[in-house]
Amino acid sequence: MIGCRAAGHAYRPGQWLFRHLSFTAPPAAVTAILGPNGCGKTTLLRALCGIAPLTEGSIEAAGPVGHVPQATQADLGYLVREMVLLGRSRHLGRFGAPGRKDVAIAQACLDEIGIGTLADRRYDQLSGGQRQLVLLARALATGADILVLDEPASALDLTNQGAVLRLMRRLADSRGMTVVFTTHHPEHAADLADHALLLGGAAPLSGPAGEILQAETLSRLYGVPIRRIDYDGGSTLVPLHGITRS
Repeated sequence: MIGCRAAGHAYRPGQWLFRHLSFTAPPAAVTAILGPNGCGKTTLLRALCGIAPLTEGSIEAAGPVGHVPQATQADLGYLVREMVLLGRSRHLGRFGAPGRKDVAIAQACLDEIGIGTLADRRYDQLSGGQRQLVLLARALATGADILVLDEPASALDLTNQGAVLRLMRRLADSRGMTVVFTTHHPEHAADLADHALLLGGAAPLSGPAGEILQAETLSRLYGVPIRRIDYDGGSTLVPLHGITRS
């Protein structure tokens, strides 16, 4: 479980990104956070992880948090295996070095993500999508029961998007993990999430995904028509950008 109570963040006095925000992401479930650019999604995630302070309110977490940021930069010189081993740091003493067990766990996490063959590659020579997958493996290597991901599919191709979404679902269902992620893809939230939080409207809105992720609500939030599309076996949400060809 992870969440916040009466949370607010302002970069300047009186200029609030969000305020009076209370929500809980339960264990063994996936929670999606949606909202337009600049509404505070990444700031909220950083607060949940203890990386950035709130201006007001409090964070509640039932244990250590594994954080998967957006892969915006590459760390020069590190091998992929070394990047993932950084996730084991909280299990080592101040002067401790990774042992065989840590190396085995790092490799197992890479294999679970499907990128085990990249272990000996340099991190800074990978594509943005590959770096994103490495950061996910690093978060898994922490052994945390709570996983917080900032737009985990944003740099991935369609195949890897599906792989990551299925992994997130499996982590919640099989390991009982609390999984929280931000996304600009309403279809990802509709397909994956048990719970949802919408930021950027008149007031934050949270609850069961089936109740919160309504086409009309998302259309108002983004200012873009969004429709629910039914298909064999389920339904999903699709934005209609109204692009026409002359």
